[in-house]
Parts: sequence; structure tokens; C-alpha cells
Amino acid sequence: MMRIFLFLATNLAILVVISVAFRLFGIDGVVQQGGLDMGALLLMAAIIGFSGSLISLFLSKTLAKHGMRVQIIEQPSTPFEQWLLETVARQSERAGIRMPEVGIFDSPQPNAFATGWNRNDALVAVSTGLLQHMNKQEVEAVVGHEISHVANGDMVTLALIQGVVNTFVVFLARIIGHTVDRVIFKNEEGPGIGYFVVSIIAEILLSVLATMIVMWFSRYREFRADAGGAALTSRRQMADALRALQRVHEPQDLQAKEFAAFGISGKIGSLFSSHPPLERRIAALEQAG
Repeated sequence: MMRIFLFLATNLAILVVISVAFRLFGIDGVVQQGGLDMGALLLMAAIIGFSGSLISLFLSKTLAKHGMRVQIIEQPSTPFEQWLLETVARQSERAGIRMPEVGIFDSPQPNAFATGWNRNDALVAVSTGLLQHMNKQEVEAVVGHEISHVANGDMVTLALIQGVVNTFVVFLARIIGHTVDRVIFKNEEGPGIGYFVVSIIAEILLSVLATMIVMWFSRYREFRADAGGAALTSRRQMADALRALQRVHEPQDLQAKEFAAFGISGKIGSLFSSHPPLERRIAALEQAG
């Protein structure tokens, strides 16, 4: 969950900065001159929308390292660190990707995440809580799940989906602002205050809907990563790891202070949940058998 939270937060911040810059430099106004130029508007929306998501993607590993204070294992200092490196190396080879960086971060919750701008330049990190609450076979399944995220290119796909929805958010918000400005405020002299205020409000509301789409993809990719983790270990190991998460904690809300990267966040069935319910993931694994 944490990598998704960091990605979305950074993407939103960049989107706001670029959008404000376009307004301050009058690019929004140029699009409005002589009526609404749909082609120019769509191009501007794509630049704003994809800039945020692509910059977030390229910064994802650095942000995760600093945001989670990940300690990268360069030279293993314990037998467990050696085992963890060997496990990641073995699974990466089987998945057909270059071995990611491997790290551990301090958190009492059993968390893990994988991130990176491409499948051959990734990071896989596990929490101290994960190592305390799971045995080696369960940790191995968790690592397989994260390696599958990397091999499937989930972060790249997420960035592209976010870029597309961002584009339509910006595009539709401007159209709504333009329409209200002309029809309700009767402004015929270019973009007025109504355009800017309404487009900002519309952008916020449409962003909520866009988040639902991104979270739907996030939930879908968890089933694929579970299947990949099962292929790299076994269905039993993968299911045992999910059951271990159920034993440790109850599902948490999206706004909780701790974000379970490998677990479920949000209420069951919530449109804003990045992970499906654990029982559904376990059932999917059992049905696949």
C-alpha cells in the first residue's frame, strides 16, 4: 500500500504544481482564446496529466527509500539477510528480471513492497514486523508476491493508467469550467474567474472518480501478484502468508497511520481500497488449485 500512497501523493502534488504553473503563465488562457480549442486543450491536459504520473514513477524508488527509511542490504550482516538476498536472487532469476535492490525497514506491522521505474531497476523491501510475525516459508511467499509485481510491470502500468485518467480529469475540468463561465457567468471575453474557480472544483471532484479507477487496477493486480507468488513458491505457502496477515491484524482504513503494503487497506468492498479482502485472495488461490 505504501508505494501506491507515495505514488499517488507525489503525482497529485506534481499535478497541482504544473496546473498552477500553466495558469500563472497564461497557457490556460491561450487555449481559451477565440473559443475552446479541443485539440490544444487535449494536448495541454496530456502534458499536465502524464507529467505528474511519469515523474512520480521515476522518483518512486527514491521516495520509497527515504519515506520508509529503508536500509539497503549491500553486504549481509546476518544469516537471515544472506537468506533473504539469496531468496530474492533465486526468484528474480525465475521471473526473468534483474535482481532488485533488497532492503529492510523498521515497522511493527507485517509490510512489504516493491517499486521502481522498470522491472530491471526495482526495490523489494520487507518490514521488521513481517520478519517477526512470519516464518521463512511465509516470508518467501511474500517476496514472491512482490517479485511478481516487478515482473508484471505493475508500477509502469499504474503510471500509464494514472496518466490517462489525469489527462481526462484536466480535460473535462476545463470543459466544465469553460461551459459554466460562458453559460452561467455570460463571459465572452476569454477565461474569467468563473472558469478558474469551477475548473479547480471540477478537477478535485473528478480526481476522486479517477482514484477509484486507479484503485480498481490496484486490487486487480493483487490477484495476479498472488498467483505469481504461488508460482514462485506454492499455493499453500502463498495462502499461509495471507492467513498470517489475518492473524496479525484486522483490516485497516485507507487513512490509517500504518499502510500494509502486502495486506488489505480500507473497508471490505471499498472503492478506494488498494487491496481486495484477504479472504477473497485466499479463495482465489484455493480455486486456482
